[in-house]
Amino acid sequence: MAAFDLALSCVRDGSDHLLSSQRINQLARDRGIVFRDTPLTPGKTLSLFARQIASGNIACSAVHHLAQTPFSDAAWCQARKRLPMEVIERVHRQFIDETRDELNLTDDLGDGQYRWRGHRLHVVDGTTDSMPDTPALRAHYGVPSPSREGLGFPAAHLMLLLDHRSGLLIDCHDTHVDTHDASVVSKVHRHLQPGDVVLGDDAFGSYTHLALLLQADLHAIMPVHHQRIVDFTPGRAHVPMKKNAAKKSAGKPRSRLVKALGAQDQLVEYFKPPKRPDWMSQEQWMHVPESIRVREIRRTIRRNGFRPVTVTIVTTLLDPDLYPADELIELRLTRWMVETNLRHLKITLGMDILKCKTVEGIRKERLMFLLVYNQLRRVMLRAARSQGVNVNRLSFADTLAWVRHGDISTLPRIKINPLRPGRLEPRVLKRATMQYPYMTRPRAEHKAQLHALHRDMA
Repeated sequence: MAAFDLALSCVRDGSDHLLSSQRINQLARDRGIVFRDTPLTPGKTLSLFARQIASGNIACSAVHHLAQTPFSDAAWCQARKRLPMEVIERVHRQFIDETRDELNLTDDLGDGQYRWRGHRLHVVDGTTDSMPDTPALRAHYGVPSPSREGLGFPAAHLMLLLDHRSGLLIDCHDTHVDTHDASVVSKVHRHLQPGDVVLGDDAFGSYTHLALLLQADLHAIMPVHHQRIVDFTPGRAHVPMKKNAAKKSAGKPRSRLVKALGAQDQLVEYFKPPKRPDWMSQEQWMHVPESIRVREIRRTIRRNGFRPVTVTIVTTLLDPDLYPADELIELRLTRWMVETNLRHLKITLGMDILKCKTVEGIRKERLMFLLVYNQLRRVMLRAARSQGVNVNRLSFADTLAWVRHGDISTLPRIKINPLRPGRLEPRVLKRATMQYPYMTRPRAEHKAQLHALHRDMA
């Protein structure tokens, strides 16, 4: 594992790299952090921390085997504790910005397609990770429900923002495990630029989230929210957004038909709900517009070996000539790639179970996982250009193995996964006993598999 830094040097641009110890130390000095010139300066600690994560998040007692300079286990634990969170965040942010700037200049992911019709694509999704059962973590993050009292391990709810084309993880916001996705998704909007397109599941297709995206000059491609009624009948009427009218006209759409754009493709007007979401302040609610115009599209997907699946989406991309309906549906179906990337992060790299016992330690450990994950994605991006294949076809596990054990003298040739059209990915069960702790394991695994499949294809 001593070759970790050298392996990453194969993807450098020839200048002093952002992840070098000297540059990290200078970054710490610029932020007013004072430290001594010891074997575990902030730069050396962060670099060694990355090696520890990439090695499988090995125990702190084994880290000194990765370093050229010996030190005690206690010294390493103290160095990790002293490492400022703001330095890790700054390094991670600069690394992402540097990589994305390079992508924007080359517009190349191995097959020459980074932007979609001039737009950058992003995916938002929620997930969880588990951690040791300590009073501090249990009080801060909580335990997944339903769990019997005294059982279960603390878990955090994570709201993630990923670059859809490159797979880079842009941001991660952690909250209590019982947090709903829609209540925290706006926290990651700060990393988006006007014109960016956001993909997600139906939890993000609510009126409030769509309105917030439009206010920020952003776009969305989402499944229609599960509580919204969609009707493509020509000239159909709508129910006014009033409590009494809604009760008397159950089953009828609340959106007003503006214009039919094609077969099962229409421009509609959504109206502001009468009730404010619990997570939004009254001041924020007052700035939400009274109505928005969006586009609804429905298609039936037929694939060999599968039953037909009807997909209904809502999007803020209103021009049917610039954004054909079939392309939007196809783009919506590629959202499943985020599940594959999360599997890489949580299962292959090992972030599903963290080891620190304090809230600050957990956040540092998680952020280092994200930094190492993005380092590996950058290796894959460079290899994709060299091999002339889309980066999502390359094996993340093979990239990790190369960084750990490979010949670092040249840029690697990463294993290319076979192309299987129509194959559901990822073909792996999630940690079902965490999601459904009250069930027996076989039943929980079956329920988790069905839930993930139906949620994404609905």
